[in-house]
Amino acid sequence: MSNKSVLFEEFDKIITRLMAKYGIPLLRYSIGFIFVWFGALKYIPGLSPAQELATSTIELLTLGMLSLQLSLILLATLEVAIGLLLISGRFLRLTIFLLLFQMAGTMSPIVLFPDLVFTQFPYALTMEGQYIFKNFVVISAALVIGATARGGILEAEPKKNRRQ
Repeated sequence: MSNKSVLFEEFDKIITRLMAKYGIPLLRYSIGFIFVWFGALKYIPGLSPAQELATSTIELLTLGMLSLQLSLILLATLEVAIGLLLISGRFLRLTIFLLLFQMAGTMSPIVLFPDLVFTQFPYALTMEGQYIFKNFVVISAALVIGATARGGILEAEPKKNRRQ
C-alpha cells in the first residue's frame, strides 16, 4: 500500500469516528432547532407560511371541534415541545412518538388536499407539497435517532450492498 493510501485510510477512519460520535447529536439538534423555529412562527398570526394549510388540515381532522386559533396554538406548542425535547435529548422515545404523531398530521394533506400539494399529480409539487414531502427526511432522521435512544447501535450495510 502506498503512503498516500495509508494516509487516506487513516484520515478516513478519523472522519468516520467523528461522524459516528457527533452525527446523531447533530441530527437531534438540527431537527430540534427546526421544530422550535417553525413552531414558534405559528404563535404569531400570519408569520408561518404553513399556517393556512395547517389550520385547514386540523379543522378537517378534528371535524371543526377546535377553533382555528386554538388549533394553531396547540400545533405551535407541540412543535416547540418536540424541538426542545430533541435538543435536550431527554425522553427521546416519547419525543419520537410525538414527532411521528405530528408528522402524520403534516403529511395528511397529501390525501386530504392533493390540489394544494400537487400541480401535476403525482410528480409535480407545489411549494406546500415540497414543504410536506421534505418531511420524509425528518421521519427517517427520527427513526435513526429513535434507534439509538436506548443505546442501540447503527450498523453498516454489508459491503456487497454498499456503493463505495
